[in-house]
Amino acid sequence: MSEASEHLAGLVRDRLGSGVRVAPPRLGEITVEVAPAALRETCMTLRDAEGLRFGQLVDLCGVDYLDYGRADWQTSETATGDGFSRGVRSRAPAGAAAGAAHGGPRFAVVYHLLSHEHNQRLRLRCPAPGDPPIVESVLDVWNAADWYEREAFDLFGILFDGHPDLRRILTDYGFVGHPFRKDFPLSGEVEMRYDPARRRVVYEPVSIEPRTLVPKVIRQDEDHRGDRDHGGSEPAAAADA
Repeated sequence: MSEASEHLAGLVRDRLGSGVRVAPPRLGEITVEVAPAALRETCMTLRDAEGLRFGQLVDLCGVDYLDYGRADWQTSETATGDGFSRGVRSRAPAGAAAGAAHGGPRFAVVYHLLSHEHNQRLRLRCPAPGDPPIVESVLDVWNAADWYEREAFDLFGILFDGHPDLRRILTDYGFVGHPFRKDFPLSGEVEMRYDPARRRVVYEPVSIEPRTLVPKVIRQDEDHRGDRDHGGSEPAAAADA
């Protein structure tokens, strides 16, 4: 931990007490994890406390931990489950509940904060429990949270209690589902087109056949790879012939 990060982590612990957890820094920023019940009070302290003064909410986003720690992507029954086409090792048993691998609810909200006064940044993470997931709005703490919270609601289905105008902001009117959820189909639920007979846009079930997308791994033939490693050119000449 750098000296600046260590100093900031100490200030956060002093100001917020034992109600938060300060995680090890990543990319030069510390991450503060807070319980939903203490979210608004924590945000107020981070904004106003001496030595912190995080006056700007740079970004707010949702996180879906549905398959966290299990696999890096879904594969079909015929696709390989190991080898070069896998990016991570499974850390949660098959059939484990969503969020089990990271020890919390399936959804969370992440806030990226900036202090102009002290030229420092901080990441705040709050789990969003419940079905539907819900956390308290921080719009009255930072005005910038308005459209950010609407975006997280639209794409992840996370509700922000106290937001005065919580409605979709990126998807169309009548859109079904939340497209950034891990279980949302890649092809979507419906497709739209202009119907010249009706003279309007119509919505219909998707006509794209669902399929699993996995990387294609190409392995060189053992003989050709050996020739290539030893500088041989016979395979290339044979191919040209």
